[in-house]
Amino acid sequence: LWSCLIGILLLAVGNAETHAQGEPPSPKGSSKTRPAATPKGKKKPGPDDLRSAGKAIEGISRYTSKHYELYTDLSREKAKDLLERLETMLGHISKYWGRPAQGVIEMYVVEDLKKWPPGAIQAEGLAHIEAGAGVTVGKTISDGTSFLSKAVVYAVADQGVPQHEAVHAYCVHAFGRTGPVWYAEGMAEMGNYWRGESRAVNANPNVIDYLRKAPRVDFGEIVHADQKTGDSWQNYAWRWALCHLLANNPNYSPRFRPLGVALLTGQKTSFDAVYGPMQDEVVFEYRQFLSQLGTGLRVDLTAWDWKAKFKALTGGTKVKARIEANRGWQPSRVLVNAGQALSWETEGDWQLSDTGDALTADGGPGGQGGLEGVLLFYDGGEYRLGEPFFLGAKGRWTAPATARLYLRCRDDWTRLADHSGAITIRLQLASDSAGEVPPPAPGETSSPPPPKPDPGEEPADPSSTEPASDARNPDNR
Repeated sequence: LWSCLIGILLLAVGNAETHAQGEPPSPKGSSKTRPAATPKGKKKPGPDDLRSAGKAIEGISRYTSKHYELYTDLSREKAKDLLERLETMLGHISKYWGRPAQGVIEMYVVEDLKKWPPGAIQAEGLAHIEAGAGVTVGKTISDGTSFLSKAVVYAVADQGVPQHEAVHAYCVHAFGRTGPVWYAEGMAEMGNYWRGESRAVNANPNVIDYLRKAPRVDFGEIVHADQKTGDSWQNYAWRWALCHLLANNPNYSPRFRPLGVALLTGQKTSFDAVYGPMQDEVVFEYRQFLSQLGTGLRVDLTAWDWKAKFKALTGGTKVKARIEANRGWQPSRVLVNAGQALSWETEGDWQLSDTGDALTADGGPGGQGGLEGVLLFYDGGEYRLGEPFFLGAKGRWTAPATARLYLRCRDDWTRLADHSGAITIRLQLASDSAGEVPPPAPGETSSPPPPKPDPGEEPADPSSTEPASDARNPDNR
């Protein structure tokens, strides 16, 4: 016999398609009015009746797949499509968390609430469906060494809501718990926006607009323990943003999955314990993510290279860097000093799309597709960026401050995945400043502290350098 009842988990989710004012819209065709009461003397049909009756209840059908038992008023075609998407997503998340799906997830998905007989949906789910949202009701019992769980999902038929709730249900079945609120709801929102193999941002436009414009909520508040599920769609948005970044950015994803498994299995761990050693880098990339956020953004492509080695230019030494068109800011490997004049030349070309013209580092009209730079500073334990500036194929530039120089192909951040090709750049001191090392600008250091590498990782190889060209060098043509 099971000796310990762990608890009942009520996992409420705000509809992904909520209004910016915070009120979720009604699902198409649904009613926010509770169905009329069953005439006196007649038994209200419940989930057990649905399970046994199937199509005997008008408008309500039962469909099954390997891991789901679906009761819905959706058409057969829509129900089949939903089950296929849920099964595919379940395969991905069970592989991600390293545990196969357990048992069958029971789901009640409502397109038009007026088609459902009074009492057909239990009270736990009805209120959330009337609000245009969903809820997962999970029960877990354990004898201290093993557990048995059952989850029931109630959701509106909006594409993302059943997927969100299915993530909760999987966690209940596979782990007996869903983890702390920030993780449970952040990962479930990733399920909400899941679209096959794509890593691109696919969040609701209202959510994206809110995250770009609202006062920034930092990590401490997002992962705070004193939270409750179903609080607000705005809080769900911040949880999704954090989880999306950590799950997809290669600088942080290797630590994020083990952290999640530890949280789901009840191990003693925390966000700070895992990411504390690289907090400055995580905070910086999180802020960059929010500033660049848009449909199609790929955080795996915008990830910063924190291992790159930088050096100050001296004499006639040249530093070479290869800049990929489909990446974000990439290291030039040059540490510039304030007042120092640099010159550069480039070779190669890139394209902004499969059908686009091949462009040099000069780019196209308005500088789109051209080579641009930015300075990265590290002050008081915090990274910050200067304003981007255009470089082009060749030229001369005087550094306004001491910092690290980063480069990229100028274009909208959400279009990086469409780019191809690369530009090679060679930088050196301008001829009239060779050997010159000017003093640092006020408030700057001559050599900013290097980024803290991920503990346990090997240091990066030294930057590529080559001697200055001269008449005896066959490359000088």
